[in-house]
Amino acid sequence: MSDQQIPDTATAIVADRAGGPEVLHPATVEVPQPGPGQALVRVAATGVNFIETYQRSGIYDVAYPFTPGGEFSGTVMAVGDGVTDVAVGDRVATAHGARGYAQYTAVDVDALVPVPDDIDDETAAALPLQGMTAHLLTHATKDVQPGETALVHAGAGGVGLLLIQLLKAAGARVVTTVSTDEKAELAAGAGADEVLRYAGFRDRVRELTDGRGVDVVYDGVGKDTFDDSLASLRVRGLLVLFGAASGPVPPVDPQRLNTGGSLYLTRPTMMHYTTTAEDRRARMADLFGMVRDGKLNVRIGARYPLAEAGQAHTDLQGRRTTGKVLLVP
Repeated sequence: MSDQQIPDTATAIVADRAGGPEVLHPATVEVPQPGPGQALVRVAATGVNFIETYQRSGIYDVAYPFTPGGEFSGTVMAVGDGVTDVAVGDRVATAHGARGYAQYTAVDVDALVPVPDDIDDETAAALPLQGMTAHLLTHATKDVQPGETALVHAGAGGVGLLLIQLLKAAGARVVTTVSTDEKAELAAGAGADEVLRYAGFRDRVRELTDGRGVDVVYDGVGKDTFDDSLASLRVRGLLVLFGAASGPVPPVDPQRLNTGGSLYLTRPTMMHYTTTAEDRRARMADLFGMVRDGKLNVRIGARYPLAEAGQAHTDLQGRRTTGKVLLVP
């Protein structure tokens, strides 16, 4: 256990039932004790992600009362039995935690990655989920090669800005879609070669590629963009569907992949690409190194006090945010 003072109670965000952002409310809860193989983390910053809006609204089943939050950074305050990988005082981060909308939370040590001294807490909280997602999409779901062309939807979003930078680092040409002038400026600043609006993007993509189409589409929007994403691909191109900000895609007839040009469609999820602690730590070490070397800029688009978690969900779902959204206890 820790020699540092740990309070008996602290604040956490709790939902007692499924519903809109208004069901999220601050509550005083007991500070958890770390079990075997766990660490107690004092949370420095927590990432707000679309999966938590799905959990809160009832799209994904969770047990109530429910405290969201799988992604956060912080400091180890105590460790449970058998823990040797981390020690009290270590700075850590995770995308595989739980109950991170809180001042303190207990987490399995295997889920934690070390945070280097020269990486600040907010960057450490902003990178694990979206950073590892962008990393696996460009290094594993598809091993992007120099000279390939990629279409990235929602280029000013948290994953979008990171995807653009990782794709450019791999030598790809990047076309992206955005919804406003401000977001267009952000996407261009991240290195996008062409920035489009959503209306008519499939025709513009064909024009920009001399009718060929792009090698890969990264689509986190879902229902509203899916059909035109398929139509933007070259023969044997790949559509990577990794989110559904506009709603889930209806069932797809596989014959469409044939008629579209022997296309490939995949729906990756991070858990299947980060199955071991070693894999997670390697990906995060690569990302932290790119930040350190100035090759990756992590944009914190909005910060909310813990008590305003509901407003953070409202703004995220309303697509009023850019970059990463954080809760700061």
